[in-house]
Formats: sequence, structure tokens, C-alpha cells
Amino acid sequence: MNLKLPLLILLLISTFANAQETMIIKGSQPLHATQNYTFICEKYVLTGEANIQIAKTDKGGVLKLTIATSDDKAKIAGGVYVDLANGDVIPCVDKNVKESADGKTTAYYYFTPAEMNKLKKTDIYAIRFIIAGNSSAFGNQTGYFTAVNKMSYFSTAYDKSKKSFDTAKEISVL
Repeated sequence: MNLKLPLLILLLISTFANAQETMIIKGSQPLHATQNYTFICEKYVLTGEANIQIAKTDKGGVLKLTIATSDDKAKIAGGVYVDLANGDVIPCVDKNVKESADGKTTAYYYFTPAEMNKLKKTDIYAIRFIIAGNSSAFGNQTGYFTAVNKMSYFSTAYDKSKKSFDTAKEISVL
């Protein structure tokens, strides 16, 4: 009896530690994915945040970009640029794979195997995207935005902790 309880606790902890995130694109099979990163988007005044997730596919990978909107007419439009920490840029073409629900709009962009290899070696620095829609009084903000890989808005010069997500490390585990 004394041995069974610690063994059960160890089993439960190891199960939760190895739990992996998944991504589902319009009812498809679940894909192994990174955690859902919250990048800082300072110029987007509605929330100031963009949610980013990367998943592995059979033909490379996929980027999920989600942002809150104030109306259903606002969408992430056009291609996006994924800026890497080493200065490389990965352009992603819009294949019109989008979803909208619960006041959020989501767009999916696909990576080739070569682009996924780049993402495995270097952290994402920022993602540049466009929000399009009807601009009206009290409507959604539209235009060009950049979501930067920062964990929080503010920090001090004395704070020596890591201030960005380790995207390369998590993508290489997929």
C-alpha cells in the first residue's frame, strides 16, 4: 500500500509532463503542436496580443495566427512574414484557410520542410501581418501589425531573465 501511492503519483506527474499540445484545422486530424504563445503586438490597441502556434505536418508545418477582433468583418488578410532571430525572413503565402469564432479570427499559413528546419534552429523574433475589414467609427482597427516574441510588456534593466519564448527548442521536439 505504501509503495502504490507514490508510484501512482509519479505516473500522474509523468503523464502531465509529457502532455503535448495539438492543433486542429477545420475538423482535420489533430496535429502535434507547440504551446500557444502570446506575442506582444503593441500597435494593436484592442488587445495588444496575438496568439501564435506552430504544428508539424507530413509536408512541413503550419503556423496558426489568432487575434481578437471587435467585429466579424475583420480578418487576417494576405501573406505574413515570419522574422527569425538571426535576421532571416520566411514569407508565408495566404492560402485562404481562415476561421472566425468567439470574437477571434484565425489564419493558417503553411511551411515547407526547409522552412521548418530553419524554425528548428532559430527562434522566431516577430510575425508581421495585416488585418483587413470595414473601418468605421468604433469598428476594428485595420492595417499592418507586428507581433513580437516577448513574454511581457515591461521589464527593468536589472531583470536578467529570458524575456522571449524558446520557439526553436519546442519546434525541434515536434
